This record gives sequence, structure tokens and C-alpha cells, in this order.
Amino acid sequence: MAGSGTVQLRDDADVLLRVENLVMEFPVGRHQVVHAVSDVSFDVRRGETLGIVGESGCGKSTTARALVQLPRPTSGRVILDPGSDLEIDMTTLSGSSLRQVRPRMQMIFQDPISSLNPRRRVRDIVGEGLVIWQDDKGGSSTRARVDEVLNAVGIEPEVAADRRPHEFSGGQCQRISIARAVAIEPEILICDEPVSALDVSVQAQILNILEDMKARYGLTLVFISHDLSVVRNVSDRVVVMYLGKICEIGGADTLYLEPAHPYTRVLLASAPEPAATVDPSDAAIGDEIPSPINPPSGCRFRTRCPRAADRCASEEPQMRAVGDDHFVACHFPTLA
Repeated sequence: MAGSGTVQLRDDADVLLRVENLVMEFPVGRHQVVHAVSDVSFDVRRGETLGIVGESGCGKSTTARALVQLPRPTSGRVILDPGSDLEIDMTTLSGSSLRQVRPRMQMIFQDPISSLNPRRRVRDIVGEGLVIWQDDKGGSSTRARVDEVLNAVGIEPEVAADRRPHEFSGGQCQRISIARAVAIEPEILICDEPVSALDVSVQAQILNILEDMKARYGLTLVFISHDLSVVRNVSDRVVVMYLGKICEIGGADTLYLEPAHPYTRVLLASAPEPAATVDPSDAAIGDEIPSPINPPSGCRFRTRCPRAADRCASEEPQMRAVGDDHFVACHFPTLA
């Protein structure tokens, strides 16, 4: 899987967020550690939507939470504005310094209902960040901003502002969560599986709202999902993760039409409507997912990979370019 080193873009001026060698480990039991995220590196361009995809347990949500230092990474760096005079390594901040930076990055969570305080009214939920960070402290400008973002997500402030979350459907609660996230004008919006808990008909509405918010407020999105078809539709580039490692990075259309890593091909082939460029037999992989407590040596996907060879067990594949802005960590990639 992905080795050391960041897959960097040619021009640092285009990069808003850089993740370098991110590691997240959690102790469990005596002398055991869950290797949730291992040596993950990527860049996020200003104004793009970067999708992160993979099956459950691959570390994508843990990576998303580590970006905002909740929880703190075991090691590695998360850098805002890399290469500029304003460069900030969030992993070196703590206390008030970290709190000052966090408004630049906001999150939308998978379960919209449980992410909202059931005791508070919608106006207070959406305006909480404004009350904390603005001098107005809940005055007329705060109310005007809350009304603006509620209208932007399709919620009528006059009807909904004084109601509580339990009075809304899951889709409406997710709209409120989006309004809360954009209210304080963040630069980066981290969407942690924001549609997986919703009905299919509502999913499309939420995805359209996110696209509207991105265009209206000039946002950069990190979009987490296990559904590669959803990620392809909303993302400019896609990161594919497996068992805590990155195995492939590339443009959304490139990954869909020309997948190079065996695991990416497995994801596509196992979709309800598999990609035309992928043989459905690629979906037939062996064994269960290995334990993140004791991951396989070399390539972590080798125990399930139909192309695995002795080299895959002894040598970890390094990320390398296989096309324009297309990178893969595999000894035997499929090349177009």
C-alpha cells in the first residue's frame, strides 16, 4: 500500500491543506495497538472536492477526524496553507491557538439527528459558532446570517428557527447541519459520509446542496464515502484507502475508467452497476479483511489480491505516478 512521502502537486500555491505521513494508532488490551491509519499523505487543492473512499474499517473517517485534531494524530503533520508565509501545522497547536484555527475547518457527520443538540432550537444550533466567534454575540447580524444559511439549504427560518431537531426528518436535520457548518464561513468542509444514513431520494438533494454551498461560499470539500459512484459524481479527485493505507489517488473519471490498483477494481466491480472497464471477476477476492491490530507485511491487500506474489509479502509498494495526476501503490498495477 502507500509508502512514505506525500503525493504533492506541482504548485504549492494551489494547495490549501497538506497531510504528511499521518498515523493514527489506538491501544487495545495489553501490548496491542490498532493501526487505524498508517503513513497517509495527500494534498487538497484550494476549491476542489477530494473524495476518500473505501470499505468499512479502512480508516477514512479516522483520517477525516484527525484533520481537525479530534483526536490528535499519533504522528504526522496536517498543514494549512503549506509553503506560504501563513503556513500552520495544526499538529503543533494546542489550547487557544488550536481553537483559533478550527473555524477554518468544519465537519458534517454521518448521523444528522444525533449530531444536533436535542435540547436546543435550530436558530441557536446554527448560530452557536457565530455567538462564540463574532462580536455581535447573538445580535441582529447573527440572526441575519442564520436566516441566510438556513434559506441557502432550503429551510425556512420563519417556520423552523424556533423548533427542535426531533421535529425534523433526517434529511432536514442534515440540511441544518450543513447550515451550521457554513455559518462561520469555513474554508474547508469535511463531509464524513453525509448521505449514507439517508434515503436514496434525499441523498441526491443533499449532494446538490453541498455543490451549491461549495459554489456560493467558495468552499473546499473533503468528502468521505464507501460508495464510489457517489464519490465520482461529486469529486474532482479521489483517494482510495484500504486497511489504513492509501492505495490509489487520481481524478474521479480516471479512477473509474482506468483503475490501476486491484483493490480499486474490486470496489468498482462489486458495485450494483460495475464499471464497463472492470471485469466482474475482479470482485472475487479471498479471505476476510485482516485485523488492523496485526496487518499483513508488505502490501496490506496481498492476502486478498488475485495478483499477489512473493514480492508483495516482503516489500511494501511505494506510491508512484502512472498517469497525469494519477498515482498508485502496487507492484503489479493495471496500466491503460
